[in-house]
Amino acid sequence: MERHPNITIDRSSRVPLYFQVAEQFERAILNGAIAPGEKIDNEISLANALGLSRPTMRQAIQVLVDKGMLVRKRGVGTQVVQGKISRSVELTSLFDDLSAAGQKPRSDVLALERVPATEAVAHELQVGVGDRVWSLERLRYIGDEPLALMHNFLPADVIDLTDIDLAKTGLYASLRQSGTLMRVARQRIGARRAETRDARLLNEKRGAPLLTMQRTTYDNAGRAVEYGRHAYRADLYAFELTLVDR
Repeated sequence: MERHPNITIDRSSRVPLYFQVAEQFERAILNGAIAPGEKIDNEISLANALGLSRPTMRQAIQVLVDKGMLVRKRGVGTQVVQGKISRSVELTSLFDDLSAAGQKPRSDVLALERVPATEAVAHELQVGVGDRVWSLERLRYIGDEPLALMHNFLPADVIDLTDIDLAKTGLYASLRQSGTLMRVARQRIGARRAETRDARLLNEKRGAPLLTMQRTTYDNAGRAVEYGRHAYRADLYAFELTLVDR
């Protein structure tokens, strides 16, 4: 069902007409009047309903697209995007955080195999170069939108990943169920531009900004049990930190 909020246009105002429309749309999205995933009327219908030109309406919609609040999908129309996930920097998994936020996360398993550890992976997991390790790559979704491209490496003897439905189950939950107690992690947050494969999988443009996170997790005996390299869509995801003065 396509819809739009009740919009009032003040033609005597100095505020540009497109901005008045964008501002009222944004307010309706933030207060839940238009829910994530809902489609809005097309530009022609909106322009006719509000007595505006199509270029003005297109400019208003583009403001919200640029803010990451609306997304244009070919053959579908313009939709409100899923709410941006704000993730505290704690020793939790993305699956745990999405579930706790009332979302229903799911994953596409892109690759699962045991491979020889590269020098970089061996360093993080404290194993020998060439030792066999699990290599797991997944595409995590929130609703119908791809959110994160995740690549995890684990020592081969920590857990047998072939016995787990990783499309529906979180990696950390599986580790906990297998008896692995994760106590501390070293994490680095950064950013990079989407390359061709990233853009295709994450439904982004090539060169779009992505948030990145690298994490090495250790169990209660100090053994490295997981090393992850993840990339997140910046329009749907953020890291949240609490800073304390000492």
